[in-house]
Amino acid sequence: MSDNSYLKHLVLLRNDPSKVPAVRAAAERGEVDALYAMGLIYAEGRGVPVDLAQAHYWLSLAIEQGDRDADLLRNIVGSRMSDEEYAAAKRLRAAPTLRLV
Repeated sequence: MSDNSYLKHLVLLRNDPSKVPAVRAAAERGEVDALYAMGLIYAEGRGVPVDLAQAHYWLSLAIEQGDRDADLLRNIVGSRMSDEEYAAAKRLRAAPTLRLV
């Protein structure tokens, strides 16, 4: 996936969870399409179990990089989250695990 076409290849993740680490690595490098893709991956369970807190986290990072589509998806994800999931998303955002520049 070196051509940054993460979104085009997301359909593959339904049957091939081995693609997720490459997208995650790109997201951790701050590639905005990969940040959005990670949010979508967790929101829909593409290659991973559905995790709305993780989806919210990755989409928040994409929003910080200027991705307007991520804002729309994060609103949808947020409307489906429980209080516990939202609290988990806040903890992820507060943790110093990934800071993009």
